Amino acid sequence: MIYSLDKLNEMADGDNDFVLSVITVFLEEVPQDLEDLENAIDKGDYENVYQLAHKIKPNVDILGMEQTRAIALEIETLGKDEKNKVLIEEKFPALKKDIHQVIGELRKDFEV
Repeated sequence: MIYSLDKLNEMADGDNDFVLSVITVFLEEVPQDLEDLENAIDKGDYENVYQLAHKIKPNVDILGMEQTRAIALEIETLGKDEKNKVLIEEKFPALKKDIHQVIGELRKDFEV
């Protein structure tokens, strides 16, 4: 398991509906954001690369995905300069793999 609910549970303060709501939003929004990020990378749209990585970052952070958050932060930072295309392309597969793994785990663990 590469996610942890510790941070989310602390924020929820026992509110299981809140936890489920955050997980549902993650499952609804992050796959599309990830697909949009991949398309922005393919098109060399660095403004969108920056914005989408920035948008993904707090979503993985709230699920305690520290390594994934670090990759999203790197892509976000690298997205500020189109000279970093190769580095972004090298880092993106790890981000994609981690997010897809967590999506599968969350769907299984929460039956959503």
